[in-house]
Amino acid sequence: MNVSKINTVTEFILLSFPCSREVQIFLFMLFSVTYTLTLLGNGAIVCAEKLDRRLHTPMYVLLANFSFLEICYINTTVPNMLGNFISETKTISFTACFLQFYFFFSMGITETLLLPLMAFDRYLAICRPLHYPTIMTNHLCMNLVAICWVTAFLCYPVPIYFMTQLPFCGPNTIDHFLCDPGPLLALSCTPAPGIELSCSALNSLIIFVCFFFIIGSYTLVIRAVLRVPSAAGRRKAFSTCGSHLAVVSLFFGSIMIMYVSPTSENPIGIQKIVTLFYSSVTPLINPLIYSLRNKDMKAALRKILIKVKIGESE
Repeated sequence: MNVSKINTVTEFILLSFPCSREVQIFLFMLFSVTYTLTLLGNGAIVCAEKLDRRLHTPMYVLLANFSFLEICYINTTVPNMLGNFISETKTISFTACFLQFYFFFSMGITETLLLPLMAFDRYLAICRPLHYPTIMTNHLCMNLVAICWVTAFLCYPVPIYFMTQLPFCGPNTIDHFLCDPGPLLALSCTPAPGIELSCSALNSLIIFVCFFFIIGSYTLVIRAVLRVPSAAGRRKAFSTCGSHLAVVSLFFGSIMIMYVSPTSENPIGIQKIVTLFYSSVTPLINPLIYSLRNKDMKAALRKILIKVKIGESE
C-alpha cells in the first residue's frame, strides 16, 4: 500500500520562535534589517565583479558566485520566516514545506562544494603560480562552478521523495522556523530510521570530504607561504587565505554540529540557533570578511559608490 495515500496532513505549522506579539514584531524588524543588509552586501560584491574588469579573474569569479549563492540561500528561508513573525496561522503547505527543504539543502550543499573549489584556486595561485593562468582559466572556473551547482541539486531528490511517502497523520506542528529533516521525521506516524541514517550518512560524506580537502589545500598553501622570502608577500597571501578560512570555519563548524550526527540527537533549541546562524548570520558576515580584507574589492566597491553618487547628482 502506498503510505502517502493515508496522509491526513495537508499543511504544517512552523512555530518559529514562540514568544509574545511584541517580541515577534521586534524579531521581524531585526531580521528584516539583516536580510536587507545581506542582500545589499552580497549584491554589491556581485556587481563589483561584473563591472570592474580587474576583478574578472577566477578568484573573484568564485567570490561573485559565492555571494550570488548566499543571496539565493537566504531567500529559501528568511522571507517565509519574516512572514511567520507577523502571521497568526504560521502555516506552510505540505508541498511548499518539502520544496523549501529541497532548495535549502541544495543551496547548502552547493556552498559546501564551492568552498573547496575556492581553496583549490588559492592552492594553485600560491603553490603553482607559473602554471596557474593556464590551468585555472575563467572558462574552467565557470565549468567547475556549474558542476558544483548541478551536483548539489541532484543529491537530495531521492531522499526527499521517500520522505514525502511517509505517513503524516498528525500532529502537524514543527518546532522550527523552517522545514528541516529532524523535526519533519519526528512528525511521521511510523519511524524511519533508514531515511534518517541515510541522510546523516550523505551529509557526513559530503561535509568531511569537502572539509578535509580544504584542510589539505591550506596545509600546502601555508607551507608555501612560509617559504616566501618577502614579508609583504606573506602578508598578502595570508590576508587572502585568512578571509576564506574564516568563512570555512563559520560554515563548516555550524553544519557539523547540525548534520554529522543523526538530527534527533540535537535538542530543538540548539537546532534553531545553529540553523539560524549558518543560514542567516554567516551570509551577512561573509561580505564584510571578504570586502574588508581585500584591497581590490574595496577599490571596486568605492568605484561603484562614486558612480552612484555621480548619477544621483546629475
